[in-house]
Amino acid sequence: MTDSQPLLVFTATPDREAGMVLLKSAVASHLAASGQVVGPAGNVFWHLGELGTGEEWQVSLRTTSERYAELETHLLERHPWDNPEIMYVVVGGGSQACLEWLKRETRTSP
Repeated sequence: MTDSQPLLVFTATPDREAGMVLLKSAVASHLAASGQVVGPAGNVFWHLGELGTGEEWQVSLRTTSERYAELETHLLERHPWDNPEIMYVVVGGGSQACLEWLKRETRTSP
């Protein structure tokens, strides 16, 4: 992955408040330019060898590949779960103004 590719990063939290805390801290630190917390969403999963169900809140964040490692560390350190799912997808395109804004808001130095 080359520097400054736009990414969408996803995780989930047990409730809206936990999602908003993660999102706000990441954006305030310029590790993400923005994001949303959406839910609750029904969930079916494997955990410790057992099939489980529940509800969670989806958290999505917009960042760049340049900031991903720091964002992942930030989320892991602050997440309420011991082993949260954190994944990203590379954004293949977008409006030039939006992509420039994303890079500007997540740059490491002013």
